[in-house]
Amino acid sequence: MPELPEVEALAAYLRERALGHTVDRFEVASFSALKTYDPAPSALKDLKITSAGRHGKFLDVGIGPEIHLVVHLARAGWLHYRDSFKSPAPLKPGSGPIAIRVRLDDGSGFDLTEAGTQKSLAAYLVRDPSEVPGVARLGPDALAVSRDEFATRIRAQNGQIKGVLTSQEVLAGIGNAYSDEILHVAKMSPFALTGKLTEDQITSLYEAMREVETDAVERSVGQKAAELKGEKRAGMRVHARTGLPCPVCGDTVREVSFADKSLQYCPTCQTGGKPLADRRMSKLMR
Repeated sequence: MPELPEVEALAAYLRERALGHTVDRFEVASFSALKTYDPAPSALKDLKITSAGRHGKFLDVGIGPEIHLVVHLARAGWLHYRDSFKSPAPLKPGSGPIAIRVRLDDGSGFDLTEAGTQKSLAAYLVRDPSEVPGVARLGPDALAVSRDEFATRIRAQNGQIKGVLTSQEVLAGIGNAYSDEILHVAKMSPFALTGKLTEDQITSLYEAMREVETDAVERSVGQKAAELKGEKRAGMRVHARTGLPCPVCGDTVREVSFADKSLQYCPTCQTGGKPLADRRMSKLMR
């Protein structure tokens, strides 16, 4: 799933490539992907791309004086920028992985795609991003929150730190992958309970979050959209590295599986050398 650094990089690429160009056609191939009906897609014709930014993991493309295309790429969604399209013919409904295509006046444009059968990509055409329910519920951005507000919001939630970090209502932008990385840098168990964290642990966690997210943004911004996934994988210390050596201590990276996802961690760095056998039954001291 694209997280804060990748969405920031996609926005930066759109600012570099698409800003100032006008929309020639806005085509919808997957009607379930577009969650709004007003403004209509036809209202975008001949309007300029005026901005590109993000709200947490939501991409926000400003079009004309008052319309925003807000996109949540979900687990398998992506943005593919095209310098030109093979065919000028309009997209047909159900055009493979393509959900939405935006054609610009210079012949370039971008596709919003989603792989797999579980279709969760969501796009909204709105006049104010706060009209998008997911945006309206977001907590402060992970790269904008102060240490004190971070501490307040973490302590306000009673739960395991992995789940709290990835709650978008608590902090916007952190997902499964970078939360694994943050916890590894902070040397903290993913099952640590927020109510038991010391002030020093809160500070270490905050600094780890800033370090991991800032480094990932710096590595990602400037990359082409097609290169971002590879850049993300290359920068990971523990996430998606089950069975490989930890780059810090050399211990084997372990995994805890859930119904629809998994987490990775280093026992030596994070849990006193003890493997986490099961998320529900582990009695490991947090």
